[in-house]
Amino acid sequence: MASPEGSKPPPAAADPENPVADAAPSSGDAAVTSVVRRWRREDLTEKASMVLRGLGTLFSLLAFVVMASNKHGDWRDFDKYEEYRYLVAISVLAFLYSGAQLALQVHRFSSGKELLSRRTSVKVDFAGDQIVAYLLISAASAAVPKTNSMREGADNIFTDASSAAISMAFFAFFALALSAMISGHKLSKQTYI
Repeated sequence: MASPEGSKPPPAAADPENPVADAAPSSGDAAVTSVVRRWRREDLTEKASMVLRGLGTLFSLLAFVVMASNKHGDWRDFDKYEEYRYLVAISVLAFLYSGAQLALQVHRFSSGKELLSRRTSVKVDFAGDQIVAYLLISAASAAVPKTNSMREGADNIFTDASSAAISMAFFAFFALALSAMISGHKLSKQTYI
């Protein structure tokens, strides 16, 4: 049905706040939007990886410090038990690795310069995160039965400190395991052309 004046029907109301939404997107706009979205996602994964490595550094340092200071004389010295020495050694290794990775990421994030090529860096990140995370869960799992058996006999400051150190090692494991997942995602998104 034509309008009384014989003209076309009025156009749909335009959105005055977002005039671009009314225009049909060109292929160039879609490409730019896609690239910007990818940059934001990469920036977010980089920041998440940095935070997780920072947490891994903190928790592994706490696991080391708490267990290494767990000396209360007689049978209550951590270094008399193989499982606890293993936990200390792996905590130190995890602290050094995650601290070095954190320093590299902070350098890359602040200066924009890579110390290693991107392809090499992603592979080292993935392999290192995997290895250190598995070592942490191994060390924490080895120390748990010893602490549980000691708690059956006597629950004291030594077993409490051991439990705290083991908990910190588990938290460090979770942080580095999540970091390994992000590293794996970055590795899967690498182009080899």
